[in-house]
Amino acid sequence: MKVVILAGGLGTRLAEETSVKPKPMAEIGGNPVLWHIMKIYSAYGLNEFIVCLGYKGFVIKEYFANYFLHRADVTIDLQKNMMDVHATRAEPWRVTLVDTGEHTQTGGRIRRVLPYVQDDAEFCLTYGDGVANVDIRAVIAQHRRDNLLATVTATQHTERFGVVEHDGRRITSFREKPADQRSWVNAGFFVLSPRIGEMLTGDDTVWERGPLERLAGMGQLGVHLHRGFWQPMDTLRDKTQLEELWASGSPPWKVWT
Repeated sequence: MKVVILAGGLGTRLAEETSVKPKPMAEIGGNPVLWHIMKIYSAYGLNEFIVCLGYKGFVIKEYFANYFLHRADVTIDLQKNMMDVHATRAEPWRVTLVDTGEHTQTGGRIRRVLPYVQDDAEFCLTYGDGVANVDIRAVIAQHRRDNLLATVTATQHTERFGVVEHDGRRITSFREKPADQRSWVNAGFFVLSPRIGEMLTGDDTVWERGPLERLAGMGQLGVHLHRGFWQPMDTLRDKTQLEELWASGSPPWKVWT
């Protein structure tokens, strides 16, 4: 199964980092938050990724183009212009990097990468700025069992994210950015059928509005309730908190060994 990661937004609330790089490249413990997200999925055996690029996407391309070298022990003979690779710690990932447009909305980005997942029964989708100890295997199993077009992971949070109303199995309504406190909110970590592409009409389609609202109204949006850790990196304060958790030696989203 492939994993699509939305990594093209401007990240204006984290301007201290995003003036020179896209938000998914902001680092936690010396590695981009994008790397942490991919490690979460990889821990469940998902190693094929499609990354939706936009703002400063070349930074992500250069990161993966040089990934093997950065993870290897090497001897470089400058006079002979030769390099010996002694060992590498590169992950078994296959990464497709797709330029989905600098100003394209989330639904438009998904639409642009659908050709890469069109032949699959389902695919995973998440945002490139949030980490969690979500049980990916359980989300996939629930999606297959319910046989719906889409399943979203929801968690409880006090910030202003898209809120979901649910009956325990399916989303009954989806509202964007309410003022409620401790509501169940959209945490990403979706499992989707490629057939959701019928609801993505163009680059200006916002996934969290029309498509998700329509899926909820159709009874085709399942919900996986996550009661564990989830934290997006939206602000410098969020980044500092995640750095502190990583430095503690037991960050709650580190589900890999």
